[in-house]
Amino acid sequence: MQELKKSLRDSKSARWLMLGLVSFTMMCMYYLTDAMAPLQERLQANLSWTASDYGFFTSGYGWFNVFLLMLVFSGMILDKMGVRFTGILGISIMLIGGFIKYWAISGHVTGMFELTIFSWQMIAPSAKSAVVAGFGFAIFGVGCEMFGIAANKAVVRWFRGKEMALAIGLNTSTGRIGTALAMFTPIPLIRLTGNISAPVVLSLFLLGIGMLVFVLFTFMDHKLDREEADAGVAAEEEFKFADIVEIGRNRAFWYITILCVLFYSAVFPFIKYATNMIVQKFDISDANAGYIPALLPLSALLLTPVFGSLFDKKGKGATIMIIGSILLVCVHLLFSIPSLNNFAVAIGLVMVLGVAFSMVPSAMWPSIAKIIPHSKLGTAYSLTFWVQNWGIMGVPLLIGVVLDKYCITGTVTKMVDGKEQVLTQYNYMIPMLIFSLFGFLAIGFAFLLKAEDRKMGYGLEKPNIKT
Repeated sequence: MQELKKSLRDSKSARWLMLGLVSFTMMCMYYLTDAMAPLQERLQANLSWTASDYGFFTSGYGWFNVFLLMLVFSGMILDKMGVRFTGILGISIMLIGGFIKYWAISGHVTGMFELTIFSWQMIAPSAKSAVVAGFGFAIFGVGCEMFGIAANKAVVRWFRGKEMALAIGLNTSTGRIGTALAMFTPIPLIRLTGNISAPVVLSLFLLGIGMLVFVLFTFMDHKLDREEADAGVAAEEEFKFADIVEIGRNRAFWYITILCVLFYSAVFPFIKYATNMIVQKFDISDANAGYIPALLPLSALLLTPVFGSLFDKKGKGATIMIIGSILLVCVHLLFSIPSLNNFAVAIGLVMVLGVAFSMVPSAMWPSIAKIIPHSKLGTAYSLTFWVQNWGIMGVPLLIGVVLDKYCITGTVTKMVDGKEQVLTQYNYMIPMLIFSLFGFLAIGFAFLLKAEDRKMGYGLEKPNIKT
């Protein structure tokens, strides 16, 4: 027993080193995820993309995860093959998808065509580069979500009964650094190189480094396996298809999952459109506008560990999710007011949104680990991510179509990278109201979760750290 206490998992320095290795790869992953988020206006100018094209490309992230059930299969692979194999596979898939996205926007794919589904004209006309980039983003999304659930399970394994929520919060926060860098570095990089694909090239390079760092983690995790086997720790049950049925019967799991898709549908698509919204609403350049959305992940970086530590020590997980959802609604409602266009207001609202973005994930992901056995956690996370991907896929496309159909206010002639371009202008009031609606619904499911926890005794309102 004494030997087990001295294992890697019980060594504070080893635990936190493990977290640093996994989190660095998360940061590189998120940079590639959001590297094109500030480029909506430049894609419109250089590749003739419309808002619908941009929404179509952004929605590509979830195509395969949703329709081909790749996320569900990812969870099965994780519970069957383990964190190390699944993580390496996920990074490899991300690199393939990233290369396709680079190929699409680097000038190799040109022309326009109409895309129809069952005689319904979805995008007309559609830039071929947007479709190919969306295909690459769809492949990338498979690997990204696969690595995400593997990283979550790895953190839970190393920190269960210890600083679990804090560790998950720090892991999430480090990923937010990648998002923050993706908000304000791409446009300066394009100006420096004169190439719109330069941010994607940089992100592929960073992800390659992230893969090497993750390989170091696999050695540590393998050593922990050997130590636990020598100490007589029982191996986890292998995945069974009956696990999906068992998870599906858990009402609290579905409350968290629906809360997850509603909350993230009001955050991640907002990040994709935030730079252009700030350009249009506050009349500043896209180079400067990118700094404001970057405040969201940066504030989340600072605050997610705070709320995670609070959950570890004091509990109140469901309450934290309720308060975070309320803040989300307030921010989007205020952004929807046309006359509220003061630059300082934009900064303040994004900072408050960062608080909400810190509160909900810091409590949500550890809460799933409280209601689902560890042997089934990969499958549970994959099901949650699968439902989340419906929002990540559908909402950006919805916002793009709404902008093109109902929100065009005219055109403006601007200089973009030394060339005079005629660009479409949009009013973002309706999209902000749509995001607010998602927040209202999230509040309702957070209250349902709290009531279910009170009934079933999952301990979501109790501390994570066991004394």
